[in-house]
Amino acid sequence: MNPTATAPLLTGDEFLRLHGDDKRVELVDGQLVRHPMPGMEHGVVCSTANFLVSAFVRAHRLGWVVGNDSFIRTRSSPDRYRGADVCFVSYAKLPKERGAPKGPLPVAPDLVIEVRSPSDRIGDMTDKAIEYVKAGVTVAIVLDPDTESLAVFRADEFPVRMHNGDELTLPDVLPGFAVQVKDFFG
Repeated sequence: MNPTATAPLLTGDEFLRLHGDDKRVELVDGQLVRHPMPGMEHGVVCSTANFLVSAFVRAHRLGWVVGNDSFIRTRSSPDRYRGADVCFVSYAKLPKERGAPKGPLPVAPDLVIEVRSPSDRIGDMTDKAIEYVKAGVTVAIVLDPDTESLAVFRADEFPVRMHNGDELTLPDVLPGFAVQVKDFFG
């Protein structure tokens, strides 16, 4: 019987040094996890979510909206870095005067939006949203293009599922923000 070789665990610093520009990988418990390219539909929904949040945030000068799988540290020992599709960090947490930092986000975002890819299992997306919330993210949202629905995750609350006839509001992170769920997908 041959023992199976396992890759040595990477620290967060090693991961960022070796893979900091590779947006299709994450660090999960010290192991490199590669994700397949999700395709155009995923990109359209990500861009739409980024646009909807960015337009509101810019109009109200509330903070930073970041896309393209920006790395967020969700756990230490072993390290975890996740790549959010879209996230919002308020100026209260990351002042504008400091400028956009290089590398991973130095603070937990107020809002993270993940878009389910064709290769993503719903349970894995749920676990990832909960992981973000446990890491200090106030609200995590998972958008599902297949069902044109979303799920909203907050600490100490059951997830809320919404469909294309519902309106999403986020009074705890974006007071006054209101978007029809269907607008993320159409």
